Amino acid sequence: MLSKIHSVALSGLEGQLVEIEVDTRLAMPAFSIVGLPDAAVQEAKERVMSAVKNCNIRLPRGRIIINLAPANLKKAGARYDLPMALGLSVYSGIIDPPDFKETIFIGELALDGAIRPVSGVLATTEFAKKRGFKRLFVPKENAQEASIIKSIQIIPVGHLKEAIAHLNQELCPIIPRQITAKISKQSGFDMSMIRGQMQAKRAMEIAAAGGHNVLLNGAPGAGKTMLAKALNTILPEMTQEEMLEVTKIYSVAGLLPAHQPLIRKRPFRSIHHTASGVSIVGGGTTPVPGEITLAHRGILFMDEMAEFPPQVLEVLRQPMENKIITISRARATISYPAQFTLIGAMNPCPCGYYNVEKFKGRCQCPMWKVERYYKKLSGPLLDRIDIRLKIEPVDNESLTNATYQAESSEKIKARVTDAYELQQARFKESSIQKNVEMDSSHVKQFCNLSLEAKNLLDRATNQLNFSARSYFKTIKVARTIADLEGENSIQTKHIAETLQYVGNSNL
Repeated sequence: MLSKIHSVALSGLEGQLVEIEVDTRLAMPAFSIVGLPDAAVQEAKERVMSAVKNCNIRLPRGRIIINLAPANLKKAGARYDLPMALGLSVYSGIIDPPDFKETIFIGELALDGAIRPVSGVLATTEFAKKRGFKRLFVPKENAQEASIIKSIQIIPVGHLKEAIAHLNQELCPIIPRQITAKISKQSGFDMSMIRGQMQAKRAMEIAAAGGHNVLLNGAPGAGKTMLAKALNTILPEMTQEEMLEVTKIYSVAGLLPAHQPLIRKRPFRSIHHTASGVSIVGGGTTPVPGEITLAHRGILFMDEMAEFPPQVLEVLRQPMENKIITISRARATISYPAQFTLIGAMNPCPCGYYNVEKFKGRCQCPMWKVERYYKKLSGPLLDRIDIRLKIEPVDNESLTNATYQAESSEKIKARVTDAYELQQARFKESSIQKNVEMDSSHVKQFCNLSLEAKNLLDRATNQLNFSARSYFKTIKVARTIADLEGENSIQTKHIAETLQYVGNSNL
């Protein structure tokens, strides 16, 4: 009798139902898997046959055919091992004829029948719940991750025999323990560790509050990297919805730590200038998330930004604008979220000391080399960076002053959180969360400028030849500054401070 069992395939972050059908026909003994399987699924024949044999399950005679429907959907990975083995067990009569209409199975098999963890369990569980399934069989190592989604029964299994015993009602399901881990305090860098750089710290506070992109330009050792790393300590805490978003991405990418079923801290992704465009935006034969997606709801830090190949930098333009990346391949088109804050750091020239007052005379770079260095960052890319700041080296007095005290990340984070909550209240009826996400219609609706502020902005737009994007970018940054000060309307002082960052012609 034909047996049917359900599993889930993942296309990006979305699930698609897969029906696994097992049948035989009179012919020479053989094992065939059809339904557009990749190499890992084809290799399941050896894993499943060995696991079934080592569990003393008698295989049906003749030619075994396993069909993974729908046939036009690419099946990848080893997640179908468990449902295929259970389908064979049902067909052989090892399992009492059950009703599998409300159950999903996923898991990789070892040759002895042990069940190994798989990636993308959170996305699978979310899909199963949305489609109305009541139970989900998962590897034991994935049980806590799956239990994040409520209102669906999670049955963790560690061995094929254990799964069969559950289906024959010979074992009671074990309920995964709930996640109770608290958010740990930020460790490592702190804003109080950075001496001087008051304007840069203020710019980082604005960036954290509104989600604005930042470019830091300064000599080696000026503190650019330290500022970027300390930024992560003043970002507002993620909401439960954001935690699920980020966790699902890392689960699909296979990067979710075994001891951390739910990611609670905002991501900080630092990429080297030798990284390829595909590793940054994502891709591959079966498209996987890239660095911009792994930085979703967090920070993407590009140190030595001018050392990146120009063609690699240009791939950032579209996702920075649309907050999403679409990867097109011959067999599929997949979209991943890319709502990240870009922090770029660069030197003013190849040697790093051009036009730096403290190191005057040290730079020997010819002007043509300095200009070529700057041109690696195109105008359209720079136009998408909200805050551009020149970082001067810290003066000797600030470095050697033993009594010097700077504001801690905790105090700055409190102001950032207040501003972030103002934005969430403002945008509660829309699909956006931060000021940086506003389009022109949102700017018109939510950004009320005083008459003096509007006149100052108009003069700056004419004198600095702002593009339309730069014009609205200025208003959005000013809106964030007003939020940090708890003011409803944008005043002249907010526009004036914004122009120090947005109107910086030196970058």
